[in-house]
Amino acid sequence: MIDEALTALRQGKIILLYDFDERERETDFAIRSDMVRPADIALMRKDGGGLICTAIHPDAAARLRLPFASDVLQSCSGIAETIGDIPYDRKNHSSFSLWVNHRDTFTGITDNDRALTITAIADQVKRSLNGGGCDFYGRFRSPGHVAILRAADGLLSRRRGQTELSVAMAIMAGITPAVTVCEMLDDRSGLALSKKDAQEYARNHRLVFVEGDDVLEAWDRYSSP
Repeated sequence: MIDEALTALRQGKIILLYDFDERERETDFAIRSDMVRPADIALMRKDGGGLICTAIHPDAAARLRLPFASDVLQSCSGIAETIGDIPYDRKNHSSFSLWVNHRDTFTGITDNDRALTITAIADQVKRSLNGGGCDFYGRFRSPGHVAILRAADGLLSRRRGQTELSVAMAIMAGITPAVTVCEMLDDRSGLALSKKDAQEYARNHRLVFVEGDDVLEAWDRYSSP
């Protein structure tokens, strides 16, 4: 199943990525950010309902000078999270960085605006990792409507969230390590969509469903010397 998921990512198709039974127990839509279209944003907000975010490689975040939001807030607010605050991950803080809009957007929230912002983020990630010229702060403004998630240094050896899982998959797929994700929520229960229902959605819509354990196993093989 992991090979099918990597192929789908390369092709710019949405996949469903479940993390772990002992973690968030959530399934996210995931798609390579450099191929996001307005229709993909529409699908995620309608059938997903969670937060639409773009996860990026930690090296790109460092080169683009994108901080963790918790670090920024520590200097100006007592409300900033600290290690141990997250009930499903007591050893790490969240991966949130800045929220941005591309400077060519209007409100930033429309499907067209978010697709523009997301693909432009992916372009900056690619440029930063390939030694090209970057102008992140010239192209974006903050606050905005697209949340950037900064993957942990060391990726899955450090943290095993959807952010790290999706970036690791992008690396294994050989694509720009910027992936846009959105949690699937259940309108009936008000909770995260169950794994069973997410798997049924995947079957009904002919999407690949992959679990975090499968990603971890593939990543161990990929990263082993």
